[in-house]
Amino acid sequence: MDIMKREIIFTKQQIDERVRELAACISLDYEGRELIVIGILKGAFMFLADIVRYLRIPCRIDFMWLSSYGTSSSSSGKIAIKKDIEMSIAGKDVLVVEDIVDTGITMSFLMDRLRQRQPRSLKTCVFLDKYERRKVPFKADYVGFPIDDGFVVGYGLDFDEQGRSLPDLCRIIE
Repeated sequence: MDIMKREIIFTKQQIDERVRELAACISLDYEGRELIVIGILKGAFMFLADIVRYLRIPCRIDFMWLSSYGTSSSSSGKIAIKKDIEMSIAGKDVLVVEDIVDTGITMSFLMDRLRQRQPRSLKTCVFLDKYERRKVPFKADYVGFPIDDGFVVGYGLDFDEQGRSLPDLCRIIE
């Protein structure tokens, strides 16, 4: 797949505006509380950085690294945990920040795993939602943009480690 052939679907400015809106909603929902924000590596790191910069509440940050794609453009359905969180989330308000929800398999797996650690609350904020491709039920609490099928790169999302640094979100044209 050639990532050089691509079309912009959301510009850097559109992304920034939506991230600010999401951060305002999250800040309002968690007003007066500290939030633990868990970023899912690698794809969500830019989205997470922007979200926490715009939050108006105190937060602590940790990371998990899950993989279900490898070097393919479609999910394998098998989830590998490459890095787990390091802090305890028991009794805490937790927000998981993810780049994209596709089949829902990875996020359902992750949320089940985190619920076992008994957080006070557990919500999700996803940059992109490919709701039409769900194989298991999953509904994110905060969604940046719903998108149609197709492979996207930019703003932290990649294809085989290429395209992450693009400031806009682009659909790869095959």
